Amino acid sequence: MRYCIIIVFTALTFVLPTICWGQKHKVTLKEAHVGNADIDTKLLDSYGRLPDNIRQFYLTARAQFAKENAEFTNDAIIAAAQKYNLQLMGGPMLGNLQATSVSLWLRAATNNDLRIVVKNRSNKKEKSYWLMGIEAGKVQRITLDGLTPNTAYTYRIELEKKKVGEGGFTTAPAIDTEASIRITFGSCFHKIGLHNPNLIQTILKRKPQAMLLLGDIAVDDRENKINMHRADYLLRDVSGAWEQLAANVPLYTSWDDHDYFNNDLSGIPSRFTKADVQALREIWQNNWNNPEYKGKGIYFNTRIGSVEVFMLDTRSCRRVEERGEYGSYLGKEQMEWLKAALKESTATFKIISSGTMWSDDISNGKDSWGTWDTAAREEIFRLIETEKVNGVLLISGDRHGARGFQIPRSSEFKLYEFEAASLGGVKGPPAMAQDATNQLFGHYGKDLKAFGEFTFETKGESSTVIFRLINEKGEIMEEHSFTYSQLLP
Repeated sequence: MRYCIIIVFTALTFVLPTICWGQKHKVTLKEAHVGNADIDTKLLDSYGRLPDNIRQFYLTARAQFAKENAEFTNDAIIAAAQKYNLQLMGGPMLGNLQATSVSLWLRAATNNDLRIVVKNRSNKKEKSYWLMGIEAGKVQRITLDGLTPNTAYTYRIELEKKKVGEGGFTTAPAIDTEASIRITFGSCFHKIGLHNPNLIQTILKRKPQAMLLLGDIAVDDRENKINMHRADYLLRDVSGAWEQLAANVPLYTSWDDHDYFNNDLSGIPSRFTKADVQALREIWQNNWNNPEYKGKGIYFNTRIGSVEVFMLDTRSCRRVEERGEYGSYLGKEQMEWLKAALKESTATFKIISSGTMWSDDISNGKDSWGTWDTAAREEIFRLIETEKVNGVLLISGDRHGARGFQIPRSSEFKLYEFEAASLGGVKGPPAMAQDATNQLFGHYGKDLKAFGEFTFETKGESSTVIFRLINEKGEIMEEHSFTYSQLLP
């Protein structure tokens, strides 16, 4: 078998120059949900055995997480990182892309200062930033600012002049300029997809400026066992394929049920407490690199050039007492924030994410807006119409497969929903609804490993957006174009 991973041993830095279609271990979703040491080790080696130093570090650290409520600052974990010559235990991970800055996340295994050198690809000019006062095992974030809009950069992370991490990015266009922006999205990696170099290399070849991940990403059914949430995040961070994605594409993330407590759970489930929910929020916030959260959940909005992204929390804020027979899908605070933020937005295009589907056409609306809160969904759609919130695109996940829908309104306006819940290649419900009158497309199957992509061309009233569904081989399975006028209420 030919492996496709080449490793630099001084840190968790992997280079994936070629596609390797062979898979050494095929772990099922059911097994991944169990996630014992044997299964997680198979995931670790699913596309070829990792180098022994990284492998031994992972096994040592996972054993600590499994037997006690250890943190990444645990002495045995730090000692293992140093023993196996790892200067970074996690990262780098990019996030919060702006016209003149980007956020960088990492978890160092050293207390020594780190230097980040950013180079403009065009003029080769370099700018240095320093991370100081580091505590080994603690997450570090730094804003790389003072950059030029819509410009390609590379960066490297240095410890005592030795490179321990690297990547690249392209800053967002300035808000009021005409430019092209490419944003990829999807859901349901489910741990098994995080290690797939074929899919991740295809995403990187598309050169997106950002990627939105809508849940079921790195943690699988760990409930309130915070120690095992940490173990799953460690499994993510030692993945060579994942490291390449996170180091080169700014990521924006929200959770769904499997990241949260367990399948189909939301709010404060029975057996769990408010303290459990708060602990999950804290571990989530610590292990992702999102912009500032807006409330008690994990929801936020941010601008990427002419596009404003609204990432919703459709799990932890649900309440059952606020709407009689229906629960409140977003909770009062998040709902008020969303409506105000949509009214205030001046972006040409708006992407609104939902962990589960906006439409009720698949699986009888299982765990979707229709089975929880049709009233809130109607409030949002009506506000988009009455307040003339232009350029809205809806994205969703949860129901394994890939589907597109038009959502007709009585005013003859149509909203469009795109679901790409196939990052992990897990078979789901039927691709097409029983009544497919308003369905644009549908794909499913255990071999479907695909992601969604929006390409925005901002040219005033002549602006356009193209949606593509792309599989791991780079084949375009679906392509749908929309003019800006089609997205005007």
